[in-house]
Amino acid sequence: MGARLTREETLQIAVMLAAVGGYLDAYTWIMHRVFANAQTANLVFLWVYATAGEWQKALYYVPPLIAFCLGVIMASYLRLLAGSAAGRISILFEIVFLFVVAVLHNRVPELAGTLGISFVAAMQTASFPKVEEWTYSSVMATSNFRHSIEGLFAALAMPSAVNRFRRPWVFGNICIAFGIGAALGAFVTKELPSFSLAIPVTVLLAVLLRCELGGASMINRERAADERGLI
Repeated sequence: MGARLTREETLQIAVMLAAVGGYLDAYTWIMHRVFANAQTANLVFLWVYATAGEWQKALYYVPPLIAFCLGVIMASYLRLLAGSAAGRISILFEIVFLFVVAVLHNRVPELAGTLGISFVAAMQTASFPKVEEWTYSSVMATSNFRHSIEGLFAALAMPSAVNRFRRPWVFGNICIAFGIGAALGAFVTKELPSFSLAIPVTVLLAVLLRCELGGASMINRERAADERGLI
């Protein structure tokens, strides 16, 4: 972990984005019965219904898949144009899109909820692919959960390794944040549906401010704590 990290790669940013990812997944499932983030599930539903000949149900899962593809393309294009500023620009896009989704939800709920949020999720995961020295996903939990288990196993199997608990600590926190975000998203979406998207927008604004005003020092403090045996 000697390489200099960007602000977008700190654990604090990853935790906040994971909470947003879990929140939006819960929101779209409760509101629209699709997953904005977990396109694996949408693909499974698509082919299950298609093989059963239920084409109307199968086609219901096509728009979020297309929107996710467009979001990845947009994020890739931003990296080519903006370089190191691409992550912050993508956060601005996410905030704008979520605001549009909230405004349009009463008029075109299916279009806004499935296309808009899937697009946002794709931009987020493509624009923030790393936490510290590892790749991760801020919009789904499977690979992060695997990293936390593998990291814990490696730490216990190699007790002499330097900072051996760092990887399970990082990915464990990301998994917990995703779960907390999903729980909060489920609760707020059911109890206060009209204001449910205000929370992820607020968290994304905090991410943007953190990236702009400085977050690189956070990793230095965490490393120092790790070296002292506090993490």
